[in-house]
Amino acid sequence: MTAIAIQAPQLRITARGRRALAIVVAAPVLVLAALGALQATTATAGLEASTVVHESIVVQPGETLWSIASAVAPDADPREVIADIQSLNDIGGAIQPGQQLAIPAEYTR
Repeated sequence: MTAIAIQAPQLRITARGRRALAIVVAAPVLVLAALGALQATTATAGLEASTVVHESIVVQPGETLWSIASAVAPDADPREVIADIQSLNDIGGAIQPGQQLAIPAEYTR
């Protein structure tokens, strides 16, 4: 009996296979680069926002958001000023005497 040696075929990659492999390798790199760019943009925006200086006031007895809004921005619509003050201070309801409120910078000039 004669032994026949069987060779394993060599692996050959086609042009289509090379493109597919390049996409599989490049996709995670591109995703990571995009996420890094988004993180850098977010960090920059956070630094810029933290440099804004707000004037603050202490609520006196009898004062309301309406009276404060009218005093700090007499030419503006008090409803818009109140909404801005509430948003800046995370206020959902009434204010209390002695409470410190930040006034948006656009009304303190």
